[in-house]
Amino acid sequence: MIRKSKLIETLGDLPEEFSIDDLVDRLIIIQKVEEAQKQSSEGLKYAENDPKNMIVKWSK
Repeated sequence: MIRKSKLIETLGDLPEEFSIDDLVDRLIIIQKVEEAQKQSSEGLKYAENDPKNMIVKWSK
């Protein structure tokens, strides 16, 4: 979820004219970054080699 204050801030950062696609793209990026920060602060992150090991495991 995104906060209303973050939406207003994002709107303020956009130029006077913009496409809805530009706004949606920015909001998606903001949401993904905030979600990643939350997961990281909760200790839900992968070590550098974890994805490589997962791929090796899946390919068997």
